[in-house]
Amino acid sequence: MRSKRARRQARRERKEAEAIEAAALQLKTDEKYMKQAIKQAKKAAELGEVPIGCVIVYEGKIIGRGYNRRNTDKSTFSHAEISAMKKAGKVIGDWRLEGCTMYVTLEPCQMCAGAIVQARIPRVVMGCMNPKAGCAGSVVNILQMKEFNHQVDVTRDILKEECSRVLKDFFAGLRSRDKEGRGGK
Repeated sequence: MRSKRARRQARRERKEAEAIEAAALQLKTDEKYMKQAIKQAKKAAELGEVPIGCVIVYEGKIIGRGYNRRNTDKSTFSHAEISAMKKAGKVIGDWRLEGCTMYVTLEPCQMCAGAIVQARIPRVVMGCMNPKAGCAGSVVNILQMKEFNHQVDVTRDILKEECSRVLKDFFAGLRSRDKEGRGGK
């Protein structure tokens, strides 16, 4: 017969193993959906837009997709996150996106972070941070301000290198075209 101490230790070890397994499964899921957000970012790049992509997942299904279209639409509001939220809201028939997870390739700006809080999205998964304009931890953290009635669980750096590479390649291409346009100077 095992002692109480041995049973407690076995129970603790079992819980730790379950937690590790759950974390590994969550990481795999996060990477799966971030790859879909990266596909959206590449659509923006094809239009000559800053390549930021977003998907919103509800009950294991993508219900909203979006990518940057500010120049194409000539609208300040045509950010990947806003577009995906509009589509997700139509699918579930509510402006509240409770129970959804947002996957976005770049840390949201102040407008998008505010909209995320307003939409009551409980979790946001980000690819890479935006040290100049990010409002989910870089410049400020609107998503987790205790002063608001809703705070968001944030996961950072999922497929960080891939997300960052899409942006770096896009801006390198712009600089190259600019240089060619000025006669290679």
